[in-house]
Amino acid sequence: MTPKFHAVKVKEVRQETEDSVSIAFEVPADLQESYHYLSGQYLTLKAEINDEEVRRSYSLCSAPHENEWRVAVKQVENGKFSTFANETLKAGDTLDVMTPAGNFKISPDASTQRSIALFAAGSGITPIISIAKTILTQEPLSDVTIFYGNKTISSIIFREEVEGLKNEYMDRLRLVHILSRENLGTPLLKGRIDVEKANQLFKVFLQDDVPESVYICGPEQMILDVKESMLSNGMDTKAIHLELFTSPDDPKDKPAEKYEGPQIESNVSVILDGDRFDLHLESDGENILDAATKTGADLPYACKGGVCCTCKAKVMEGEARMDVNYALEPDEVAAGYILTCQAHPMSDKLVVSFDD
Repeated sequence: MTPKFHAVKVKEVRQETEDSVSIAFEVPADLQESYHYLSGQYLTLKAEINDEEVRRSYSLCSAPHENEWRVAVKQVENGKFSTFANETLKAGDTLDVMTPAGNFKISPDASTQRSIALFAAGSGITPIISIAKTILTQEPLSDVTIFYGNKTISSIIFREEVEGLKNEYMDRLRLVHILSRENLGTPLLKGRIDVEKANQLFKVFLQDDVPESVYICGPEQMILDVKESMLSNGMDTKAIHLELFTSPDDPKDKPAEKYEGPQIESNVSVILDGDRFDLHLESDGENILDAATKTGADLPYACKGGVCCTCKAKVMEGEARMDVNYALEPDEVAAGYILTCQAHPMSDKLVVSFDD
């Protein structure tokens, strides 16, 4: 189902730390089925800020069984939306909220018994705490280990909530804080979560009971380091799930490599909700999303950085390439899915559908 925006009222804006808030939404009863989500997924928010349309995606920190839709927004220096959310937004305001999306998710099974390790840094805790709450409440035989990196104790988002989970599920939840600017009394818990630190944590906490799955959310280098560590400790790449946080206010360091392949002129058709938009594109020109939007197509998108999968569509005919891809799983790419914000035609004719 193609993601769609709806005007939704803000139920609460709650201060979580000095530089972060959580926002709860009042989803009407007739829309709640459309806003059903799995733990780990995100909402895309849209607002007019200083006469500019701004879209940002934020992971849900609530869990489905809580019947709540809540995201956390950490203040980013010069961040357009994060500043608006932390300083201006209030209960009773209305925002355009897209229906939930995202591949970083988990489906609980009450009959299963498994161990899951969750790594988070900073605001990367938002989908991680949702996943933890779901596993702990919906899988009574499973256990969870959370490794949570922050600068200081006062900067820990949802500190009271994660501590409350630890106290409630003492026999099934291990919570490990790692601080880079404060000392918790042992070298193991001091510093950043890099390859060496992840190896140390694996040896102490996971080696005797290797987790079935690992979920990692935070800055790119932390994600890559933890993944490298988990692989070197014998975990299967399919058991490692990643979620990268970025926004146009905080662009990624690594630009896409310059395309030096064959130059192809293509007739591109984009299908959305049964409507067809026809474009003429070159293989080294504009991406499909931007070009189609200029024709009046209201395509779904959020980050435009290849990080979320809001603009995902399927190639029905022809071939396409992507500049970068941080969101689609290998099996999705093999099935023909692309991120239209990163996609360019590689055949004379290309048909792309958001409806499949």
